[in-house]
Amino acid sequence: MVMKHCPAEFRADAVALYRLRPGATIKSVATDLGVNTETLRNWIRAAHS
Repeated sequence: MVMKHCPAEFRADAVALYRLRPGATIKSVATDLGVNTETLRNWIRAAHS
């Protein structure tokens, strides 16, 4: 099943998870969460702005 839209809370939690995992890669966190790597990368960029 592919999620077309993720709730804002899920996106925020995903970004926080990435930031709180020392040495974690975007790819590893995205895989753990079941989202596309580029999707997570975009969420991280948006949260940083």
